[in-house]
Amino acid sequence: MRTLAKIVVGLLAVLGLAALVGSFALGFFGVSAKREPAVYEIKIARSARHLLVPAGSRTRLNPVPSDEFVLSRARAHFADHCATCHANDGRGDTVYGRNLYPRAPDLTAAATQTLSDGELFYFIEQGIRFTGMPGFATGTPEGELDSWELVHFIRRLPRLTQAELDEMRRLNPMSREELEAELAAEAFLRGGEPPPARVPGQTHEH
Repeated sequence: MRTLAKIVVGLLAVLGLAALVGSFALGFFGVSAKREPAVYEIKIARSARHLLVPAGSRTRLNPVPSDEFVLSRARAHFADHCATCHANDGRGDTVYGRNLYPRAPDLTAAATQTLSDGELFYFIEQGIRFTGMPGFATGTPEGELDSWELVHFIRRLPRLTQAELDEMRRLNPMSREELEAELAAEAFLRGGEPPPARVPGQTHEH
């Protein structure tokens, strides 16, 4: 009971400090997502993140053995679902990742790699409030299998090969411009009009 009380008091203190600092920051800087998060914000967020993961979830072990088949499935899943924000290499250097607040984390860095498998699984399944990270839990065994496989792939990120990155690039979702170009090319091959040449610097209309 004494340990539980300490945890509760510590959690309340962190949340109280975060609320105080957050209120001050909002009043001083406004709500723009363009401003780079301050060092104290990052430290508070990471402390709160660790405390808010249930202890039972932190200590869960990955029940899925890792092999090339599992990593291949997870690599394709990551390229199709996660790379838009996190980038294929996990470093978050994408249009969305750079403009989230807080920024999409570098998944190859120690701050992520030192998390337990249970914590990574929890964040994939449940998401993280007040960030751009949604929760992907489906409540099905198949969904949990996908999440545990992604945990293995996150561990692999610091050692990705160029061949793996090239494969992922082919699996990334197409942009609107890429899709239109592919459809135009297919129409041309079927005897239609040649695809229009894109003018350098041309932007699409919203």
